[in-house]
Amino acid sequence: MNDQTKFVEIRHAQKSFGDLEVLKDISLTVERGQIVGIIGSSGSGKSTLLRAINDLDPLTGGEIWLDGVQVNKKLPHRKYEKHINEMRQQLGMVFQHFNLFPHMTARENVTLAPMMLKKLSKAEANKLAEEQLNEVGLLDRIDYYPSRLSGGQKQRVAIARALAMNPKLMLFDEATSALDPELVEEVNLVMKKLAEKHMTMIIVTHEMDFAASVCDRVLFMDQGVVVEEGPPEVIFKNPKQKRTREFLRKHLEGAK
Repeated sequence: MNDQTKFVEIRHAQKSFGDLEVLKDISLTVERGQIVGIIGSSGSGKSTLLRAINDLDPLTGGEIWLDGVQVNKKLPHRKYEKHINEMRQQLGMVFQHFNLFPHMTARENVTLAPMMLKKLSKAEANKLAEEQLNEVGLLDRIDYYPSRLSGGQKQRVAIARALAMNPKLMLFDEATSALDPELVEEVNLVMKKLAEKHMTMIIVTHEMDFAASVCDRVLFMDQGVVVEEGPPEVIFKNPKQKRTREFLRKHLEGAK
């Protein structure tokens, strides 16, 4: 297996909260430039797996590797803090509920991390914010506070903020599930543009049509394991596993 194939590598990931085993020995790889979608019912472990990649939910057992470097190294506290902060600069994450700072404008939300972590000057960070907010179609809202933005606009600012750090990998955790239906497509369009640029992405989503049209691979998770994975045309049109078929049938019935 070459370096290209091992861009993201999850080795025997296990996660328990007390007696509850949420991830059960998951191993998978993501290639550089690949877009992987993760689908499954609520409580199947999708978000926990995503959060484990940047060690927000540290694994109980197993390893996470990004571009040849282990993310969840066992280190003394101070060394770990330095290491994980360096790793997280390479991992952009977009959450379900935006997580913008309400007392900061869109510009300030985007410039904060590049100035603090990458030591960019204010002028450099402002130029970067203008570029990224223009990229997500929000240059005209650059000096708006989150309270003046719609849910879709807030999520696009969150994407611009993550991209401003020039990450190697983007993680999306149900990025559209908190949005009104009419606002979903504006966020999906931004993600589709990133896909066209071959940005490596792992996307937890409940939107099957989006996963089918954007992802190179789709994983179906249930009860803490990856039940089935493959190209979207196989997973959605001809799944091999009974649990996958049942999930998709229920999802389609629920969408009617």
